[in-house]
Amino acid sequence: MTVAPAPASADDNAAGQAARAVDRASAVLENATTQARLAALRLQAATAAMPAAQRNVAVSRGAVAAAITAANTAGRRANAARAAYARVAGDFQQAQDQFADARARVDQIAQATYMGSTFSRINVLVEATGPADIMDRLSLVDQLMRTQNQDVDRLIRSRAAARSAQDRAGLAKREAEEAEAAAKAKVDAARGAQAAALRAKQALTRLMLSRQAALRIADAQRAAVLARYRAAVAEERRIRTALRGWSVKSGGGGRYTGGRLLMPVNGWKSSDFGERYDPFYRVWQLHAGTDFAAPRGMPIHAAAAGHVIRAGWSGGYGNYTCISHGRLDGVGFQTCYGHQSAILVHVGEYVRRGEVIGRVGTTGASTGNHLHFETRFNGVPRNPLQYLPSCLC
Repeated sequence: MTVAPAPASADDNAAGQAARAVDRASAVLENATTQARLAALRLQAATAAMPAAQRNVAVSRGAVAAAITAANTAGRRANAARAAYARVAGDFQQAQDQFADARARVDQIAQATYMGSTFSRINVLVEATGPADIMDRLSLVDQLMRTQNQDVDRLIRSRAAARSAQDRAGLAKREAEEAEAAAKAKVDAARGAQAAALRAKQALTRLMLSRQAALRIADAQRAAVLARYRAAVAEERRIRTALRGWSVKSGGGGRYTGGRLLMPVNGWKSSDFGERYDPFYRVWQLHAGTDFAAPRGMPIHAAAAGHVIRAGWSGGYGNYTCISHGRLDGVGFQTCYGHQSAILVHVGEYVRRGEVIGRVGTTGASTGNHLHFETRFNGVPRNPLQYLPSCLC
C-alpha cells in the first residue's frame, strides 16, 4: 500500500498577523531591485511607526493642556495661600500689639505693688472718718482691685490669642510655601510636556519625510521592479512546463512510498507558501515554497529519495535543484531547493533520503541566507507544510 505524505495540521497560532505581514512583504520584495527593496523597507517601517507617532503627538498635546491647566490651578492656589498668609500675619501682628499693651499694663501694676501701693490702699481705709466713708473707700479699693485683675486676665487672654495667631501664621506660611513649590513644579512639568510635544511632532515630521522619500524612490523604480516581477512569473511558468514535460516523458517513475518528507535543512521557518500582493506596485505573485532561514553553507538534505531532474541556475531562484520522487496518486511528485550557495549533485543522479545535495545561500532574488523549499506535482507547487513534519524538525 502506498503511504502518501499526509498533510500536516496548520499551525495558525504559531504566527500572528504581524509575522504573516512580514512574510508576505519579504516574499514579494525578493523580486524587487535593491533600491526598491530598501525604499519599500523604509516605507514599511515609516508606515508602521506612523500611528504610534501620531498617538504620541496627540497624547503629548493633551499632556501639555493638562499640565498648563494644573500649573494655572496651582498658581491660583499659591496666590490664595499667600493672601491667606498675609491676612493671618496681620491678625498675628494685631494680637502681638494687644499682648504688648496688656503686658505693659500688668508691668505697671507690678511696679506699683513693688512701690507700696498696697500699703497706700490700707492707709486709705485707715484714714476713713466714719462708717459711710469706710464703705466709700472700700468700694474704691474694690474697684481698683477689679481693674488690676481685669488687666491680668487681659494679659492672659492676649497671650493665648497671640500664640494661637502665631500658630495659624506658621501654618499659613508653610501652606503658602508648599503651594508655591507645587506651582513651580507644575510650571516645570508644563515646560517639560511642551518640550516632549515638540519632540513628538519632530519625530512625526521625520517619519513623514522618510515615507515621502521612500515613495519617490519606489515610484522611480516602478518600471524595473515590474520587469522583474514579469520575469519571475515567466520563470515559474518555465519550471512548471519543464517538470510537467519530464513527468510525461518519463512516465513519472514508480510510485512514491516514502511517507512524510524529511526536513531539508536545520533552520527556522521565515516565510510561508502562498499568493502575495504588493500594495505599492499593485501586483500579485506566488511564493511557490516555504523559506527556512539558516546560516550560509548549512547542508541541504534531500527530503526523499529520487532522481535529480534539474540542477543549475534558474533566474530569481538562483542555484536551483529539483528531485523527482515518483508518482503520488498518479501525479509526478517533485521537491525543489532554491537560493543555494552550492549545488552538490547533477542531473540524472540518484540521491538517497537525507543525502546532502547542496549548501544554503542567498543566490538569485534573495534578501538573506535561506533555503527556498518547494513541493510540486507535475510542476504545480503546493504548500510544503502539508508534507513536512508538523514540528518542522
